Amino acid sequence: MSNRQHNFSAGPCTLPLEVLEEAQAEFVDYQGAGMSLIEMSHRGKHFDDVANEAMALSMEVFQVPDDFSVMFIQGGATLQFAMLAMNLLKPGLKGAYVNSGTWAKGAMADGGQYGDVYAAWDGADNNYTSMPTSAEINLQDNTRYLHITTNETIGGIRMHEWPDVNVPLVADMSSEYMARPIPWEKFDLVYGGIQKNLGPAGMAVVFIRKSILETTNQNIGRYLRYDIQESKGSMFNTPPVFPIYMYGKVLKWMKAQGGLAAMEAAATEKAGIVYSAIDGSDGYYNCPVDVACRSHMNAVFRLPTEDLEKKFIAEATSAGFLNLKGHRSVGGCRASIYNAMPKASVVALSEFMEEFKNNNAA
Repeated sequence: MSNRQHNFSAGPCTLPLEVLEEAQAEFVDYQGAGMSLIEMSHRGKHFDDVANEAMALSMEVFQVPDDFSVMFIQGGATLQFAMLAMNLLKPGLKGAYVNSGTWAKGAMADGGQYGDVYAAWDGADNNYTSMPTSAEINLQDNTRYLHITTNETIGGIRMHEWPDVNVPLVADMSSEYMARPIPWEKFDLVYGGIQKNLGPAGMAVVFIRKSILETTNQNIGRYLRYDIQESKGSMFNTPPVFPIYMYGKVLKWMKAQGGLAAMEAAATEKAGIVYSAIDGSDGYYNCPVDVACRSHMNAVFRLPTEDLEKKFIAEATSAGFLNLKGHRSVGGCRASIYNAMPKASVVALSEFMEEFKNNNAA
């Protein structure tokens, strides 16, 4: 595609062109069946093979140990905010949260509807521009888990140091899913919506430690129970067929690129290009985030004035650099550089930033 745009959207994300083209070729007639996969029974062989492959690739590509299971659940990460508290919190147990920004606040608010929760660390004092060290996290007695949001999409901050605490971790990794390895021994549950790094919107991928399924809450609706979802292989009801299909293709693409190590190296390199453009601008562009906590997925930055930011976004859009406007709650600019974002697009953006500065600096 000669006219493909540079899509820096925070979600839904850029997907690999070859994956999109492969899906396009299969869409009307899947493997000679005379119909599309999304028209077929989710109990049939074609989709059964697709779902099983996606589950196997999830475990392989993300290097998940055998004492975990993977689940595909509709609703994205926002449903998981409530679901994890529903399942893991019982009377007498508390949920601790690292309040690192917008999405952490949402997770804590929804969790609080179903159990006793508290902020073990709050980034309000630094305007959510950094993440805590382990020593700064204060846990109370009877804490069941510590919830972390490993990457705040809106604030552009990343948890660079995994917390070393004496309770299991649970994590929302939506905006950096499969962009770096995690220490599974620390976790009971990891979840994330796939629309940031892994596929189209409509589904969360949830990894859960099998041993905790015996003690999860069973006094909730059946769809919301992790033990039922796991025991049914994510087929308790009609699953999100198209997201699973595309997610599996993206995982195959990632594996062919070199897997998790390659994704992490590429993310570090691409983020470095954008931050070099910011830091090398003599203050024309400014990133408000603590350098050690800068996101590798969502680079946020400001220009000297809001008028210049509007001009920058307008000219960037005309030049094919789309969705660079920051979230409405914080303003400024944001370049989301997820796994499928080509390095060439990031290089082109840095060159555009330099040109814009030269043309508009006082």
